[in-house]
Amino acid sequence: MNTVQFLSQKLNFNIGSFSISPSYIQAGAILLLIFILVLSLANLRRHFLNWSVKGSVFGIFWGFILALILEGFLIIGGKTALTEIIGWKDAPKPLVNLLDAGRSKLVEVLGISDPIPESYAKKEKNSSDILDEYRKLNVSEANKVKSAICKP
Repeated sequence: MNTVQFLSQKLNFNIGSFSISPSYIQAGAILLLIFILVLSLANLRRHFLNWSVKGSVFGIFWGFILALILEGFLIIGGKTALTEIIGWKDAPKPLVNLLDAGRSKLVEVLGISDPIPESYAKKEKNSSDILDEYRKLNVSEANKVKSAICKP
């Protein structure tokens, strides 16, 4: 039997009712391709790990910058991520004072005018406070308020 006849013989694999009969050449090619696939996946895994470690410093840097920007916008708007995540309706007074001080410093640095501190925004108003605010309005704005209240 020469080599070509030996390699062209069929292998018979029977798994239950499923039967596979490749030649020795096909079986060798399948094993070689599976081996190359395993090596390629291992190489890909190594590259992914290498890439992820290299990019992690970059990702942490940009994540920190974006978190600072988001927190700055929340502070200017009268909220903080801490109080939003915890869900505090009325935060403790020392924390409110600390947040207001940080907000005023940020507003001073950014040059924003008329920020509303969260502690003032949550203060309930009574009728005398509302009348004082109404008296501070100019005539056209006072007429708009009067028409909105008096007309159904």
